[in-house]
Amino acid sequence: MPSINSSDPTDLLRYRPRRLRRTESLRRMVRETTLSVNDLIYPMFVTEGEGQKVEIASMPDCYRYSLDLLLKEIQQVYDLGINAIALFPVIPEELKDNIGAESYNPNGLVQRTVKAIKQAVPDIIIMTDVALDPFTTHGHDGLIDEQGNILNDPTVEVLVKMAVSQAAAGASFVAPSDMMDGRVGAIRQALDAAGYIDVGILAYSAKYASAYYGPFRDALDSAPKFGDKKTYQMDPANAREAIKEIELDIAEGADMVMVKPALAYLDIIHQVRQATHLPVAAYNVSGEYAMIKAAARMGWIDEKKIILETLTSMKRAGADLILTYFAKEVALMLA
Repeated sequence: MPSINSSDPTDLLRYRPRRLRRTESLRRMVRETTLSVNDLIYPMFVTEGEGQKVEIASMPDCYRYSLDLLLKEIQQVYDLGINAIALFPVIPEELKDNIGAESYNPNGLVQRTVKAIKQAVPDIIIMTDVALDPFTTHGHDGLIDEQGNILNDPTVEVLVKMAVSQAAAGASFVAPSDMMDGRVGAIRQALDAAGYIDVGILAYSAKYASAYYGPFRDALDSAPKFGDKKTYQMDPANAREAIKEIELDIAEGADMVMVKPALAYLDIIHQVRQATHLPVAAYNVSGEYAMIKAAARMGWIDEKKIILETLTSMKRAGADLILTYFAKEVALMLA
């Protein structure tokens, strides 16, 4: 290719990139990044009760479902070609305590829901969240001492019980999102010892202490009652640390790794993609979702085009899989 400093301008015009943009057929043929329904994991919220479908105010078009209606929704989701869901529970206040004991109750909401999904839609992949914040009165992902410090190793002991109980119920993957040190290795060891060698681990490896989680915490009523999560979730200013976390989780037995959030961390997704051959997931989180929905409702953006452009940027950065509340809408668009 000629130097851009060539003295003959006609040399440069032999190269016309627009030739490959002339028609939609050409653009499809040379497209470098493709978004597919197979890339999507749909986060869903389950609540106690019956006949319940309650819209989340800060997440338009997202709902808390009671189990009976959740099963119907999951069947529709699977029929659209979405292969996997990520399950998040809304736990009643009376079942919360300081140690999150309800999280490993074999008859708890998550465990009952997983069993029912496996019966109703046996081929869908079920990913269960492993973290204590929905189950604790204080809203933190770990156990706390009298001074309010988050205790790492005692928390891991509870997370292990939680993960094994979810595997026993039929979870395909357990997804530790707590950011406690060493939890992936402890969970892998416990799953194997209990005979659940085929249950995978999707590790929230690079999970940042982000302001983008607000609507999700509204959905689960799980905002911390004091302080913040900065002693266990990552500093948004750090990139090298993400690679360290990824390497540790892989060494401990993770089957997939995740970057969360996605949109403000595309550079991290790209670096993680370069650092591992494992599948890389990106979480298109609630704040990212809510901003697009709000702007669309104001008529400021073309919602469908923005959704596709946003998710494609995550694939282009290096994500193999995307957890997104847009999954159902995208599946309909791609169909």
